[in-house]
Order: sequence, then structure tokens, then C-alpha cells
Amino acid sequence: MKNNEDVPDFSNQSSSSMNKASALADTSAGSPKQKFSRKVFLRLITFVSTFGGLLYGYDTGVVNGALPFMSREDQLNLTPFTKGLVASSLLLGAAFGAVLGGRFSDRKGRRKTILSVALIFIAATLGCTFASSVGVMVFWRIVLGLAVGATSVTVPAFLAELAPAESRGKLVTINELMIVTGQLLAYTFNAVLANTMGEMAHVWRYMLVVATLPAVILWLGMIFVPESPRWLASKGRFGQALSVLQKIRKNERAHEELNAIKQTIEEEGKVKKATFKDIKLPHVRRILLIGIGIAMTQQLTGVNSIMYYGTEILKDSGFSTQAALIGNIANGLISVIATFVGIALLDRVGRRPMLFTGLLGTTISLLLIGIFSIALKGSSALPFIILGLTVLFLAFQQGAVSPVTWLMQSEIFPLHLRGLAMGITVFCLFTMNFLVGLLFPVLFNAFGLSSTFFIFVALGIVSILFVKRYVPETKGRSLEEIERSFQKKEKRYFAGKKKVLAKNANI
Repeated sequence: MKNNEDVPDFSNQSSSSMNKASALADTSAGSPKQKFSRKVFLRLITFVSTFGGLLYGYDTGVVNGALPFMSREDQLNLTPFTKGLVASSLLLGAAFGAVLGGRFSDRKGRRKTILSVALIFIAATLGCTFASSVGVMVFWRIVLGLAVGATSVTVPAFLAELAPAESRGKLVTINELMIVTGQLLAYTFNAVLANTMGEMAHVWRYMLVVATLPAVILWLGMIFVPESPRWLASKGRFGQALSVLQKIRKNERAHEELNAIKQTIEEEGKVKKATFKDIKLPHVRRILLIGIGIAMTQQLTGVNSIMYYGTEILKDSGFSTQAALIGNIANGLISVIATFVGIALLDRVGRRPMLFTGLLGTTISLLLIGIFSIALKGSSALPFIILGLTVLFLAFQQGAVSPVTWLMQSEIFPLHLRGLAMGITVFCLFTMNFLVGLLFPVLFNAFGLSSTFFIFVALGIVSILFVKRYVPETKGRSLEEIERSFQKKEKRYFAGKKKVLAKNANI
């Protein structure tokens, strides 16, 4: 990229064209029709781009109901280990997809990245649908994971860069809502297909192929969606950035916001490509470690043991396969309802208290599942109690922990490093997700439900302590303000260190 001296200043554009644009925008800035149009356009962008989240949810949730049918001897004949491999291979791909997607989105743009992964979703979904062996299935699940990882990094960053500060929480967490909606759709289709076509040998293939439809919608929709104004500005394309902002903001605010973005770029010297060398900056390293910690805590709750293996857990507690699949719909439904509640609370309550409360709730829920699994073993009431507790667990997870996780990933990183840093943190998230998905059926088979969940309880306690000690509050602050606050802390730290060194030198 260019040096600071080469940063384009749109004030140098022809005054006639600038005045004309401002005049047109100013005359309609207060128009109710224009205001409605801006809101509708922003919501349309949000809806289309978050189909990436819908695909993420469907592709991770569908395996929950498909596994029992894949495991049949006349199909893929899965063992506990290969079950874990099929379920978790997507997450292995997602870990690398997060890093590659973050880098690609920084270089080529958020929009182009989402367009590209939509095509990968289509191809990989068809590959999984027609898989003839475990090896082929695992390969295509890894490819599918590349798209999931890239989307999970790019979509939240894209939305955060488009959203106004006061409603950023709501808009960015729409992606989380779409993830859980995708999981609910997966559980619903699984239950319907299993109970109507369960005698068909290849019913699981029908469960998988449904995901091609939202992938096509995502690709078609993104053709008409503009690029992120902050990404455009980071590339020196200030005129285009202003044009996008004026479509979703009042004219005066669009200019103010672009000036703030431009100032941040100039202050950072960020008209150079972000590399891993940037992580050497103390304040960036501190932010990155906090981001990794938040990402890890989301997975250490054990949420995906329920999202991927909920059918197996409910079957073990006493439900039949068909009843377990129907019961999973309750898990999907509460996830959607809880996410709505989380979106409503995020910009009112704040990120930090929500994350703390959510982790406390998930840890207690898992503790109760472990205790009741021992105390009521063999009881006819146990399956319903386990189902009720998994619903309670997901209410805390999807209503607090997950929305805050994805939102803060998009908030705390500097503009020029956002794609790279989110790639690193989401890589860690998916790596942990992969390990949970791979090892849970093995641990479940070896030690039982209660002992496995007690491990997650211990990890939950560690996560609570981390949040209390290290996680900052970002509610109601612009992305530029958040970055400057970390830089100020760094300056205070070094100023204090210099005083200590000077004092010691005089002793």
C-alpha cells in the first residue's frame, strides 16, 4: 500500500462535484422517505450478507441429525472416532478458512470474499451430499469448513464497518441470529425427513443438500451489495467510501464518519499492508490475546457438544432416535429466541456483564446435567430433565455468550488489522471447536455423559475468571474510540515503566 503522503484527500476533488453531491444529500437528509430508504438499504445489506451465518448454522447443525443415519452399516458405517471426525472436520477447515478469509478480505475486500465463499458453499455441499465414503465426506467437510471460517470472520467485520456505533451491537449480532436460525432449520428438516423418509437408506443426503439453496441466495444477493466504506477508505478510495456512507447515513454524519476513519488511518500510518509484524506492537498484542481468550471461552462452555451431538445425548438419556430428533427442535428454537433477547440487551446492558452472566449460566446448567445424569440414571423422567437443562444451557449460551463473542471480535481490533486479527482469533476458536467436536464422542463413549460435562464445568470456571479480569467494555463506543483507548493504556503503561526505571536509576 502507499505511504501516508499518498493518502488521497477527497477535499481535493473538484469542488463542483462535491458541492453538487452535498447539495443533493442535504436537501433530502431530513426527508422521512430518504431516512426510511437508508434504513431499509442497511437492513437489506445485513439480511443478504448474514446468509453466510445461516449457512454456517445449517452446515454445523445438520450433522446432528444426519450422523445416526450415516452411521448405518449400509451407509458410511461410522465408529465413535469417525463420527467425531465427520462432525469436526468442518471445524478444522474453518480454522484455516478464518485465517485465509481474513487475509483475503483485507486485500480484496469484504464483499468479494463473501461472493467467493458462496460459490465454495455450493460446491462443497454437493460434494458432501454425494460422498461415497468417510474419506470423501471428510474431504468435502473440510472444504465446506473453509467457507464457514472465511464467512465467520468476514461477515461480522463487514457489518461492524457498516453499522452506526449506537446500533452496531444489534446489526452485528444479526449474524449470530442467522447462525442459530440455520441450526434450527437443520434440526427441523432433520426431524421432518427422519420421520417421513427414515426408512430410506440415503435420507441423510437429502438433509445435506438443502444447504445449496441459501448458498445460491447469498451469491446472488451479494452482487448488489456495496463494499465496506472503512475497507474502501483503508485503500485510499475515499470518494467511494463517502458514496457508500451517504446511502446509509445522513449526509453530515457521513462526512463526519469518513473524516474520523481518515484520521485513524493517518494516525496509524495505515496505508501499508498489515502483516504479522504489526502484532509486535504492545497494544495490538494485548488486544489480540484478549480476542483469543474471548474466542476460546465461547467453545470451552461445551456448546458444540450439544449442537453437534444433541441427538446422541438425548438418545443416551432415554429418548428414541425419532424422539431425540424432535427434541432437538426445542434446542434450536430456544437458540433463536435467546439470540433475539441477546440482540435486544447488547446495546443496553453491555458486552462484559452479558458475557459474565452467560458463562455463569452455562456452567451451572452443565453441572446440573452431570448431577442429574448420575442421580436419576434409568429414570423415565431423566430424558425430559436433560432436554430441559440443554434448553436452559442454550438460553444462556445463545442469548449472551455467543452474541458477545462475535460482536467483540469485530469491535476490538484496529481497522488495518481487523481481517488478520479476526482470522487469528477465529482460527483459535475453530481449532478448539474442532477438538471438542472430535473428542466429545470418544470421551462420551469412554466416560459417560456426567464425567464429560464435569470437564466443561471446570473449564467454565476458568473462563469466568478470565472475563472478570481481562475483558473490557466496548458498548456505545466507535471502533476508532475503542482502538485509541487501548493505545492510551499502552502509553500510560510505558510512561509508568519509565518512571520506575528512572527512580531505580537514582537509588
